Amino acid sequence: MSGSKGGESRGYHHGNLREALMKAALELIAERGPSGATFAEAARRAGVSPAAPYRHFRDREELLAAVAAAGFERFAEALLKGWDRGRPRPAEAFERMGRAYLDFARTHAADYVAMFESGIAVEGNAALQQASQRAFGVLREAAEAVVADMPGPVRPPALMVALHTWALAHGVASLFGRADAARRKVPMSPEDLLEAAFLVYLRGLGAPQA
Repeated sequence: MSGSKGGESRGYHHGNLREALMKAALELIAERGPSGATFAEAARRAGVSPAAPYRHFRDREELLAAVAAAGFERFAEALLKGWDRGRPRPAEAFERMGRAYLDFARTHAADYVAMFESGIAVEGNAALQQASQRAFGVLREAAEAVVADMPGPVRPPALMVALHTWALAHGVASLFGRADAARRKVPMSPEDLLEAAFLVYLRGLGAPQA
């Protein structure tokens, strides 16, 4: 490696070039949006030659998919922490998980953009699909617990509840909970807005203690 450029040598010596490229791509997404996360610029920021990223990623899309997958892994952990196994009551934990959703979208804005606004097909990348499904699995687990608390004859499908609440949380996060200038202003906090939406939705389904 003595003949390599200094930055490239350092990256390979520490075995962290893949992570360095992903970190650079995430920074570029934060600054310029997904379209600004180019292979060449990520390589420049990582201190390697323009050809070096191809040793770890087939193309720019694969790099962004890796960034999005890592984001979904962090997202799943945040949702799990908010859900906390449905304690002390599923409806209360459900609302807390919604707040965790909004907090992640705001504090990990670049991850959130990579996950949902980069245009990467989830089905086209096994790691990304697995990470995405893991995050949605937390929502579904929560929905199953909430549905189990409802009166038997009127219980809706848990998958439907998970999809509806995902749409509610994602809509509030994308419109009113953004960390950038595109955030729409409303006369209440995004957290209060989502809590009210969950309350109306769950009461309409007959959830106790909603």
